[in-house]
Amino acid sequence: MKYPVMEHYYTIQGEGAYSGHAAYFIRLAGCDVGCTWCDVKDSWSAEGFPQVDIQEMIIWVKEAGANRVVITGGEPAMYDLSPLCEAFFEHQIFTHIETSAAHEIKGRFDWICISPKKFKAPILNEMSKANELKIVVFNKSDFDWAEKWAHTCDANCQLFLQPEWDKRDKMLPLIIEYVKANPHWRISLQTHKYIDIP
Repeated sequence: MKYPVMEHYYTIQGEGAYSGHAAYFIRLAGCDVGCTWCDVKDSWSAEGFPQVDIQEMIIWVKEAGANRVVITGGEPAMYDLSPLCEAFFEHQIFTHIETSAAHEIKGRFDWICISPKKFKAPILNEMSKANELKIVVFNKSDFDWAEKWAHTCDANCQLFLQPEWDKRDKMLPLIIEYVKANPHWRISLQTHKYIDIP
């Protein structure tokens, strides 16, 4: 089994519930969601990126000394990730996915972060799988969007509001006030960008 890999690297998770944890990121190429503010638009097409087999990915993670891997994209749920997840499970590597849930999430994951996008809405039945709901706040209407999808998640799902990077100066004060008024939410910041790491 092979997957198109845009890039891979060992770094520190910058966002959400596992912010500050070491993690090996594998960014799969291919996305049909098309967010206008996406910061990795080069990942939208899978063409031109190498098809990498699962054993090579295992070697990347093991040689880095990592015990946690994050499968991201692009939109990784476009692919059946079950074989990849099982391989990581066999090697006792905690496996996360970051997805919009616009496609069925296939695979055994230790942590599922769903970040729904207005450009292609998530599949409703997938929302109950979320351990973490991360809403990117681009404008004021995104607070209503956040509450809409929070109601579809399991009661134990952790809820995060994250300012879109280019709008952070404008949106972060609004997010702070919103979280103070609605403490079931938490703030996620893209700390990796502040400390200038991948």
